[in-house]
Amino acid sequence: MKALLMHPQQGFDPRQPLPPQAPALAQDLELDTLWQAMADGDDVVQDVVRQAMLSAMANDVPTILHRQAVLRDGLREPARVRELHALAQEAVDGRRKYHLGIFMNYPSSVLRSSIEMMQFYVGMLTRLRAFADAHAARFESAGFTHLFAMLRAEFSDDYIARIHSHLAELKFDAGVLLSAELGAGNEGTHHVLRLLRDKRPNWLKRLFATGPPTYSFHIADRDEAGARALSQLQDRGINGVANALAQSTEHIVSFFEMLRTELAFYVGALNLNDRLVQRGAPICLPEALAPDSQGLRCADLRDACLVLKLPQPVVGNTVDADGRGLVVITGANQGGKSSFLRAIGVAHLMMHSGLFVTAQSFAAERCAGLFTHYKREEDAGMKSGRLDEELARLGEIADTITPGCLLLCNESFASTNEREGSEIARQTVLAMRERRIKVFFVTHLYDFAHALRAQHRPDTLFLRAERRDDGTRSFRLVPGDPLSTSYGKDLYAQVFAADLPPPREVPASRPGPRRASGPTPMTTDASPSPGGRWADPHVE
Repeated sequence: MKALLMHPQQGFDPRQPLPPQAPALAQDLELDTLWQAMADGDDVVQDVVRQAMLSAMANDVPTILHRQAVLRDGLREPARVRELHALAQEAVDGRRKYHLGIFMNYPSSVLRSSIEMMQFYVGMLTRLRAFADAHAARFESAGFTHLFAMLRAEFSDDYIARIHSHLAELKFDAGVLLSAELGAGNEGTHHVLRLLRDKRPNWLKRLFATGPPTYSFHIADRDEAGARALSQLQDRGINGVANALAQSTEHIVSFFEMLRTELAFYVGALNLNDRLVQRGAPICLPEALAPDSQGLRCADLRDACLVLKLPQPVVGNTVDADGRGLVVITGANQGGKSSFLRAIGVAHLMMHSGLFVTAQSFAAERCAGLFTHYKREEDAGMKSGRLDEELARLGEIADTITPGCLLLCNESFASTNEREGSEIARQTVLAMRERRIKVFFVTHLYDFAHALRAQHRPDTLFLRAERRDDGTRSFRLVPGDPLSTSYGKDLYAQVFAADLPPPREVPASRPGPRRASGPTPMTTDASPSPGGRWADPHVE
């Protein structure tokens, strides 16, 4: 039995290996913020959404569309999805009461515990089937339609009744009927459990019976060895039945665990939807374009992680990069470049996961993989410099990345001088493009950006962080050629101007002691002002 809520033809594996770039993606795109919002305190949900998003780039377009259809049902019926997830969670939690009995060494204990567990799960399956009967008409997606149809077909009233009948027989209230053969040394072998065809006669028939219907023997009340031998004989006979019932119970438990896991992904999506709606962020189901289509269009795209962290509204960006395999982003410091780059990466992960995107509209090609190359702090152990560390990470990416992937670079190679950094960046980008790898590159390296602009490549789009005439940032990206300045003086004025004391007027000359004739001595050392800033030594 498979729920098929995450894939059209297979179940979701929460223990599948993650791609090697998964830790870098989580760090660079700040995905912990997203996962915590989706989990809302539920560790199972957080583990599931983390696994689903980091492995999402392997999903094909049919899988993405399948999940979007299930999610669309969930957004329309959030209370029903949460109720179904709670039922699956209750079934999984109920296993703890019977956990010890299944792993005991005695078949009779295994059988008794398995019967109790199966009775519990039959009740849960009955509730699950009742849920399907009551709410199946509300859902339209192939995932939920298959799930409810399977529940109604597999767990009909007749099937549930037969299970109860079999469980009643397995209690062996009328005793255990075994057959065996004599082996070497007249020891019993080939023990087979037999079904009791006739009911045990009532007390009246047993009272007036002329004699036992078969050869029998009785064990004295204090004969512990005989009782132990009889118990071992019984365990040998019911061992196969106990194992079969335990395996059947485990099969049902695994079904509920799988159902809880796949529903946890959509519960996380509902939690995230509630948080984003509260903050007024736009939400849409993205359009997954065919691989190698070089398509990317977004309207009012916002970084979901930034939306969750900031109390004020986040500015979105509208970009048309269809047919562009290289997007170079330059412009003013703190103008929204890194936020847009992170928004692109998060949006691709969410799209490939089958989730919605924080935008009015979003369409992008399905990528074979997502990689990030962001600047890092210098190695605390001083084993290598920042440039060495950047080149080492670039080498790891080059060993793994394949055609059709997406690479996000944020101020890469800024740890060296302008000339060297620009040359490394240029060769890296050109090599990636030769391998049909799409690249988004945020940079302050003017030589690098200007050299690319001079080539007039048709596959390249240049975006620039907008700066108003008064020096403030709009946090929007607009098409524009790279500039030789990032307007760092705006930030300097914003940070330091308010701390500097206002200049005082130099008083007019007044009578005083006469100075010796000759040139006025000049000092070249500045002295710190009371506020801690360095003041002009020539102004009183």
